[in-house]
Amino acid sequence: MSLLLIHSHFGPIPAPYAAAVAEGRARSVRERNLTAADFIAASGLITTQHLDQIGFLAHSTALQSMLDRGGRWFFNGHMLRRFVDGLDVYRPLSKPKRADYALTRLSEHPIFAGIDPTSLEENNGVAGFYGRGYNPLPPGGQPVTGIGPDLLPIDWDWALPSGGRIFSHAGNDVGGMTGQGGSRGTSGVPVERILAWCAGEICP
Repeated sequence: MSLLLIHSHFGPIPAPYAAAVAEGRARSVRERNLTAADFIAASGLITTQHLDQIGFLAHSTALQSMLDRGGRWFFNGHMLRRFVDGLDVYRPLSKPKRADYALTRLSEHPIFAGIDPTSLEENNGVAGFYGRGYNPLPPGGQPVTGIGPDLLPIDWDWALPSGGRIFSHAGNDVGGMTGQGGSRGTSGVPVERILAWCAGEICP
């Protein structure tokens, strides 16, 4: 079994994942070339904010089968289609101001261990790159990061009742962020942790 990175845009593989692909720790497949066999061979899946969600609906059965086997899916972006029972569509923030982009850690998670969420609020001094809304938390899901004063779940981890896990980040690809927080310093979300989570090497 291997990790599957779906390449959904023109140009090279996203730089943070290129080393893992080159080393054979992950496979990159262009979205237009996806087949059921790619999901059968995968134990983990990473999709980017560029995913063609309408086209990806055709792979819902193969996706569910991968999850049923205990597979893991790291989803970046706005959930606009219900690929799996229990998922709901993205909710944007309404007329957000700077305070609405504040990030709060709601529960500990190995992907974010030791990372101050406030260090991810700004990129080059501009807020909103981390996300501007949330994918609704499924029943039984674990909220990881809240956005704004209402602590809306911009990041969550869900152990599906049927098996497998989904991690949802409702914004730009989290693995590629530098996390520049101005006077707060610089941190980021290491791609190695996302790969390890998808491989089941770190839990939950």
